[in-house]
This record gives sequence, C-alpha cells and structure tokens, in this order.
Amino acid sequence: MKQNAIYKAFKKVATSIGLPSTRYHDLRHSYAVASIESGDDIKTVQSNLGHATASFTLDVYGHVSRKMQMKSAENMEKYIQEVS
Repeated sequence: MKQNAIYKAFKKVATSIGLPSTRYHDLRHSYAVASIESGDDIKTVQSNLGHATASFTLDVYGHVSRKMQMKSAENMEKYIQEVS
C-alpha cells in the first residue's frame, strides 16, 4: 500500500508542475544521465543504481549526450595545447 501512496503523490506533483505523463522511472533515468554527465565514475553510478555490472549501466544510460561530446572536445583541446 505504501508504494501506491508514493506513486499517487508523485503523479500529483508531476501533474501540478505540468508533467502529467512523467513516470516515476523517469527520475531514475534523469539521475543516471546527470550523474554520468557530471563526471561520476561508472562504477559509482552502477552501485547507486543497484546494477550487477557497469557494462549494463553503460548500455542503458551511457548514451552520448551533446554535453558529454562538448566536454570530450574541450578535454582533447586542452591536452593538445599542453603537449604542443
């Protein structure tokens, strides 16, 4: 019964902020992507999500975002400047 109460409360909040079709699982996905994008190592993200393997975490949540692509380009530019 507690799960139903939590779900109802979540749906009420989601609807009140204009996101009625948001699923509870969407919070998990948002956390995982934000965690990876912010630079958390994949083993930590894996542990926090309760996955058995880091490869599963990467398969599900490790899609490359625009932010991650830009960070990678910045890192490579910085490296090239340091070795030049």
